Amino acid sequence: MSHSPVSRVTATEAALELIDELRAQHGELMFHQSGGCCDGSSPMCYPRGEFRIGQSDVLLGEIGGCPFYMSESQFEYWQHTHLIIDVVPGRGGMFSLEGPTGRRFHTRSRLFTDAEWAALQAQEGC
Repeated sequence: MSHSPVSRVTATEAALELIDELRAQHGELMFHQSGGCCDGSSPMCYPRGEFRIGQSDVLLGEIGGCPFYMSESQFEYWQHTHLIIDVVPGRGGMFSLEGPTGRRFHTRSRLFTDAEWAALQAQEGC
């Protein structure tokens, strides 16, 4: 019996629709989960290549075909958590592309189940 891979990050339909809108305007995109004080813990959306990914950033996966990163220090805290990227009304982070739309990306989360955690560990070779 084959199991589908467990992902660390997924997106709601609303988030996928906003990603498509932004991609049509700005080209290929990327995300970085902000942990900064100015933007709270909002996922930040940038044109791909305009945010410098460092050696201490962790690629969690993709949403809507866009890579999604988080800092290693934040990953240490969130590693047991599945992130669900959604959209809510409001203004996004100052540098995030969705700012002018009146909507913003929002991170929801839940802990992985024991079965998901075991599958994820097997996938990642831990």
